[in-house]
Order: sequence, then C-alpha cells, then structure tokens
Amino acid sequence: MEVEGTRLVLVRHGESLAQELGIVGGHEGCRGLSAAGRRQVEALRDRWDRTGEVGDNPVLCASIMPRAVETAAILAPSLGLAVDHIAQDCGLCEHHPGEGDGLSRAEYEARYPFPAEGWSPDVRRCPGDETWNEMAVRVGTAFDDLAARYPGRTVVVATHGGWIVQVMIRLLGIDPGRDGTRAWLGCNNASVTEWRRVTQRYEDTATVWELARYNDTAHLHGWP
Repeated sequence: MEVEGTRLVLVRHGESLAQELGIVGGHEGCRGLSAAGRRQVEALRDRWDRTGEVGDNPVLCASIMPRAVETAAILAPSLGLAVDHIAQDCGLCEHHPGEGDGLSRAEYEARYPFPAEGWSPDVRRCPGDETWNEMAVRVGTAFDDLAARYPGRTVVVATHGGWIVQVMIRLLGIDPGRDGTRAWLGCNNASVTEWRRVTQRYEDTATVWELARYNDTAHLHGWP
C-alpha cells in the first residue's frame, strides 16, 4: 500500500516544437520544446524558487521524450537537483503513435482517417499505434511503480497531457466513453496536477489518493 504523505506532482511539458509545427510528436517526431514552451516552464521554475511549495528532498522523473526531459532539466535547479539526477522512464511517455510518428497532422488524418465505426478504447488508428486501453495499462503501471518506489516522498514528474488525463480517469473512476458525449479533461502546457496519499477522512484505517490540484497554471497568469 502506498504510504501516507506520498505526493506525485505531475507537470505537463511546455509547448513543444511538434505542437508549434503541427506534427505528430511521438518518440521520433518529438523535437523538444519551442521557445514559448521554454519560457512557460521557466515561469514555473521561478514560481517554485519563490514559493518553495514542492518542499525538501524531492525526486525528479521524466518521460524519455525530449520535450519532457527538457522540461525536467529546466525545473531541476528549483528543486535543488542536478540534471543527471532526472530518472527517465518510457512508462511516463505520451501516447505511442506507431507509424504515424513524425507526420504532419494533415498527413496523419489523410493517411489514417478516423474509423467509420467511431472511437473506442481499443481502436488502433495505424500500425504500431497504442490503443487507449493499452496506454491505460502502461500509465497505471508507471504510476503505481512511482508510488511504490518512493513511499512518503514528493515525486515531480515531467510528463504529457495524455498521461495526466489517463491518471485522472483511472483514479477518479471515470468511464472514457465511446460516443464522444463525455466532457473532456483539458490539461495545459506547463500545468501542475498533484495527487497526495492521505488518510481517508471518514475511515481512518485506510489511505486514498486525493486530488490536491489539477491544471494549475497560476504562474502563466497574463500569458499571451
């Protein structure tokens, strides 16, 4: 069981070059952060320098995608950590797009049109593409591994919007839906989402994950 006091602070990377250029940014298509993305993450770093809100002795992890690694490297000084202390794990990566990786969004849509039968958690858009359910298993395993590896610690995770949404849906017990009628969960670049392991308020023999904040972008107030 995850230890009370464990904090998982999930940071979505800043705007990526893949976003700016309109390409599918998987492992091959990811080219790191855009200039705007670096400024967004620097704003979060400066906020943490001022507030000390992350606390002492944190752990810093990142996916292996360049935009997440670069985000973690920018944040590391505010956490008192060296860049070589960033633990990288593919389990923390964004959706794996298979053969669509690196294509322009327009080319991707033309080459791999959305299935006529509609979306489902098991749909595969192109060869090698990760389904929603496959990603859900990968994300859930990585989340649980972090909690087990660092009990009672604060773990900062430089990751991706899709990864954070998968955690939200899993821990809140939300059905991802099949017909497009469910409201989506937006997750902005350089935002902070935090889960804490706490004693259940009405059943003090159990601990649960509590959502402390979601999509916190206070450091980007007034951002153009």
